[in-house]
Amino acid sequence: MAEHGAHITTASAVDDQPAIFEVVAQESLMTAVRPALHHVVKGFLWKWFDEIFTLRGLLLQQHYLSKTSASFSENFYGLKRIVMGDTHKLQRLASAGLPKKQLWKSVIFLVLLPSLKVKLEKLISSLREEDEYSIHPPTSRWKQFYRAFLAAYPFVNMAWEGWFLVQQLRYILGKAQHHSPLLSPAGVRLGRLTVQDIQALEHKPAGASMVQQPKMKSALKLAVGGAASCLSTGLSVGVFFLQFLEWWYSSGNQETIKSLTALPTPPPPVPLDYNSDSPLLPQMKTVCPLCRKNRVNDTVLATSGYVFCYRCVFNYVRSHRACPITGYPTQVQHLIKLYSPEN
Repeated sequence: MAEHGAHITTASAVDDQPAIFEVVAQESLMTAVRPALHHVVKGFLWKWFDEIFTLRGLLLQQHYLSKTSASFSENFYGLKRIVMGDTHKLQRLASAGLPKKQLWKSVIFLVLLPSLKVKLEKLISSLREEDEYSIHPPTSRWKQFYRAFLAAYPFVNMAWEGWFLVQQLRYILGKAQHHSPLLSPAGVRLGRLTVQDIQALEHKPAGASMVQQPKMKSALKLAVGGAASCLSTGLSVGVFFLQFLEWWYSSGNQETIKSLTALPTPPPPVPLDYNSDSPLLPQMKTVCPLCRKNRVNDTVLATSGYVFCYRCVFNYVRSHRACPITGYPTQVQHLIKLYSPEN
């Protein structure tokens, strides 16, 4: 019923056209993958993360587009790319992959264009920092050029994002076949996988396309395909856990998390005996409880709050590793020197 309701919400001129919720979900999936991987990568790979991520994207997306006619996230949500102009009778099965022309155009718009956008945003950020601490004189042409560039970029970026928003609104109203303006230049549109597509993907014979190829080329293709398959499988599992963590830490589940992980409130501390008969505490507040003389170099224990002479409490804590009054475990770093206003 929920799937049927989602399909009704899309005013579609094509029967297999996915709902706006599906296409937005698959786009948000790929958006979430990059920061997750960026958080995982450490060490010397951190410096080359953008290049490694772009190479991974090229390998992964080319594998999926050639094997399933869809990107990784589109295949994850049961979608495929259909060549524009293909009718229902002439549509290729998803297992046949995209034609080379549409495939490489899709790779450019899926991988290279987002990578260039990330690089441009990093360049903008570095230019802003350089603009604050620049040694160029204010009247230099270079200073005027990149100040104008920095001033114009927010408007260009807003126009870019607005273009995508308008296209999505037209898609919701049934006025466009594409939810993204980047699909039309690639010559494809999105559609749902059919029963025939799923059956063909599940029963596609492995290695059938390598029979007539040279051994070296087929071995290279097999190695690249195996690496892409391992990468896609690992990424699929990682995406599942990523979405689970997003759900777990969402604002709506915070009360549930607190109820499951909150520790019970500790009881209040037992009050000490402060009467005059106590053998531990002197009657005069200026007297050290250890040497029973007026304190010198007042020092407080952070673990208990009692004040002693520095020399007395230092020697005691170093020997017994505990507070002289309460017996709380204490280290030398818990000693805090007190200074009077006169000092």
